[in-house]
Amino acid sequence: MTDQLPYIDPKLFEILETVSDPEIPVLSIMEMGVVRSAKIMNDIVEVQITPTYSGCPAMDVIGDDIKAAFKKEGYEAKIELILSPAWTTDWITTKGRTALEKYGIASPLSESADKEALLGNKKLVKCPQCGSLNTKLVSQFGSTACKALFKCDDCLEPFDYFKCLK
Repeated sequence: MTDQLPYIDPKLFEILETVSDPEIPVLSIMEMGVVRSAKIMNDIVEVQITPTYSGCPAMDVIGDDIKAAFKKEGYEAKIELILSPAWTTDWITTKGRTALEKYGIASPLSESADKEALLGNKKLVKCPQCGSLNTKLVSQFGSTACKALFKCDDCLEPFDYFKCLK
């Protein structure tokens, strides 16, 4: 996990922080780590974004929301989709991971722990409602393809776990 965000002019960063992830509205696209760069070239803001996974349906909405946020501030924006390097859950900031937990989505584990949890070998996914590790995988796919559905055997609540993507 890293909080090393790409350098972006503070004025542009502030505007980008107002754009929420459409699937997880408590996170900004900066906290999700999908923004790779933003700069002003010839009076147009050029923003590069990376999808969280190939074919992510939220990318068109994110692009439109970025354009709307900059238009509101008097800028024209151009969006470029960058596929390499591929997005990784390591790009979710610490603030973003905390927001996920408060929202009821378990944060991604490390790559090896993720495999153990998704194969049902170990109880490693912490329930975001009660904090228990007494959880079990219900389905490899939760509310979106990048999440798995878990259930806590202590508080009996179902919850999404954001899968580790590398």
